[in-house]
Amino acid sequence: MRLAVAQPPAGLDTVSDRVAWLRDALPDLTAKGVDLVLLPELFLCGYNIGAALAQMAQPADGPGFDAMRKLAQASGIALHYGFAEADGGMLYNSALCIDPDGDVLTHQRKLAIPPGFEKDHFSPGAGCALFTYCGMQFATLICYDAEFPETARHVASLGAEVVLVPTALGAQWGWVAHTMIPCRAYENGVYLAYANSAGSQNGMDFLGASVIAAPDGTEAARAGSEPELILADLDPEKIRQAQARLPYLKDRLSLKLS
Repeated sequence: MRLAVAQPPAGLDTVSDRVAWLRDALPDLTAKGVDLVLLPELFLCGYNIGAALAQMAQPADGPGFDAMRKLAQASGIALHYGFAEADGGMLYNSALCIDPDGDVLTHQRKLAIPPGFEKDHFSPGAGCALFTYCGMQFATLICYDAEFPETARHVASLGAEVVLVPTALGAQWGWVAHTMIPCRAYENGVYLAYANSAGSQNGMDFLGASVIAAPDGTEAARAGSEPELILADLDPEKIRQAQARLPYLKDRLSLKLS
């Protein structure tokens, strides 16, 4: 299957601006045969908006969902995007994936809430759900979640072949995007796609550097620091080869740690 990672400008002010940016980008991706587009963390509202999160948050089936579903149906591409979710008086840092028929493939809430403004607003989610699309098994980890080796190992052990990571990585965290994330792909023998924003929003500088890391830890595609769309073809055979060459998932079960 052909995967695209979208690295939009961080400074888009409104949900309408963000949906319009994506709408303009999709025809080219449709022409290129893209099956799924991964968008960044909190794509619909923006990341660095502080207390405005409470006003920007929407239910999972709110107006933002309706707009994204229409884009998925019109483009023939599955859309995986981050948003601030309001549910029962709680706020969650969430992600949804909608297929070209308008059906929800997955709904994931961020598990680990990092220090900083997120702690003031978001509650943690629980559990990791896999979904099947184009014959491959996918899992979602949101930003900080993927920085724990346990989470990537968990979803890979469940059978995930592709780990989708919407993120909002600041410019000072280059090591995470360039070293840690490809390592997560390598140590589990899976594809790992990492979608960041580019530029600045309300004084926060984003790194960009979105990547599609292959099961051998190499970069199938890498973005720079500007708004960009990258894509790669995902080959299940490369997953099988990587996991046969380095059977970490199997051999870890034989470790005598105590």
